[in-house]
Amino acid sequence: MADFSPYQKKIIDRYYRNFDAITYQRLSELASDLYLAEGKSKERLWKRVEEALRKVEFPESRIAHLMEKRDPQLLVAILKELDRES
Repeated sequence: MADFSPYQKKIIDRYYRNFDAITYQRLSELASDLYLAEGKSKERLWKRVEEALRKVEFPESRIAHLMEKRDPQLLVAILKELDRES
């Protein structure tokens, strides 16, 4: 692995320190986009939601339920739950 400059190390450190907030923001944007999407783009968005939830180590059974239902309102409820936890 390459050595990073002190400036790069600070950027990397801030990214990982704020990882949950970044992922929460990304999921919020995906929820908004899901309400407007149609067809193939909607499927791609759901795939990104699934990946993001796995990154924040959300329970696999809940992810499976969400992906089965594919209901944006369930995603919004999950976001509210995640917001209360942080």
